[in-house]
Amino acid sequence: MSTRKVGQIVLKNSAVFLCDIQEKFSSQIQYFPQIVEVASRMFRAAKTLDMPVIATEQYPKGLGLTVPEIGLDRSEDEVHAKTCFSMILPQVEKKLQDLDIKSVIICGIETQACVQQTTLDLLERNIDVHVIADACSSRSMVDRMYAFERMRQSGAFITTSEAMMLQLLKDAKHPKFKECQKLIMTSAPDSGLLPARGS
Repeated sequence: MSTRKVGQIVLKNSAVFLCDIQEKFSSQIQYFPQIVEVASRMFRAAKTLDMPVIATEQYPKGLGLTVPEIGLDRSEDEVHAKTCFSMILPQVEKKLQDLDIKSVIICGIETQACVQQTTLDLLERNIDVHVIADACSSRSMVDRMYAFERMRQSGAFITTSEAMMLQLLKDAKHPKFKECQKLIMTSAPDSGLLPARGS
């Protein structure tokens, strides 16, 4: 049997990471409102499917809290402040081990900094990483696109929010399919992943 990883994902061993989607980045990050909208969809899908969600905030004293549009409930959702680029803080690593997490779905900013470093750290721990391209961005589109390529070269799977939701559900008979279907009935907003038509 082949040992090549193909990116299959098992709901009970998966978690969603929300990386530094904070207020002060709103005027600097390319396609920030669109990234927030898609990350919020992934968050709501995770909650619907009873998946663990871990969020981080980079130096929140200076950069603010996670934007409210995501929908985090700080009284029950796990949010960690950090200064390092990686989300793999000791308490996060312990949570991954305790829950036997084998796949992480990541959304956030910046793609070439905290998202990429988190991805590499997870891959080193033999955890599959699924980067949601339409929910990750940077100040620079060049940095964003080359970060996707860098992560792909290292073994991460670059995908989209809709593709991931359907992969998690696997079957239209899934008991939560109708609830999740509502999240994908409207196509994800354009976040600059493809060249503009006519360019």
